[in-house]
Amino acid sequence: MFFPLHDSNKIKHIKFAYVNYSLIAITTIVFIFQSILPQNASDGIVVGFGMIPMVVNDLIPQQIAWFPEELTFISYMFLHADWLHLLSNMLFLWIFGDNIEDALGHTKYLIFYLLCGVFAAMAHYYFNQDSNGPLIGASGAVAGVMGAYVLLFPFARLLVIAKIIIPIPLKIPAFWMLGFWILTQFFFVIIGSEDNIAWWAHIGGFTAGIILAVILKRKEFPLLGGR
Repeated sequence: MFFPLHDSNKIKHIKFAYVNYSLIAITTIVFIFQSILPQNASDGIVVGFGMIPMVVNDLIPQQIAWFPEELTFISYMFLHADWLHLLSNMLFLWIFGDNIEDALGHTKYLIFYLLCGVFAAMAHYYFNQDSNGPLIGASGAVAGVMGAYVLLFPFARLLVIAKIIIPIPLKIPAFWMLGFWILTQFFFVIIGSEDNIAWWAHIGGFTAGIILAVILKRKEFPLLGGR
């Protein structure tokens, strides 16, 4: 298992990745708001604004009647189950997102991030249509950022903690860590893992990130660059 701490990839075309950091700030503020509410109200937000396949299929009613279930394909990515869920997603977004914003530009990066989250939710929905559990979390959108990163900067050096027997700090190319990560997602899908993790959302987001990066990137950024 590789846990990233830092990358050595500097931004070149923008002065500040304000879209990426705004997404981190907004997502964090939403979670803080969730956390200070009474438990029943917090649970109501998760059920109402999370993406529930059975609600989308009109098999059970939407808990917040005025909120269209189609919009939960966006709103779900700003909700999180707990602090660990939030912080792990935001750490990955902090490390990888600024470079993708640099490669796409501010406006295209925002569109890219939201579309990756939507495609991640669609993948989860397609393979879990009988689920009445809410999909929440930014991990699908963040997986899209990771997919774009491994396509555009596969040789960028990452400082990671590699946990084999004991945690060991290593500097490795991005494609090693991100390639290993996506392979584990497919592995858990293949073995039919019953963990409460949206493996298909991760795969869908990662795939969308690769495709959208090709379409939206600046022409100055070559594919498989980052040496």
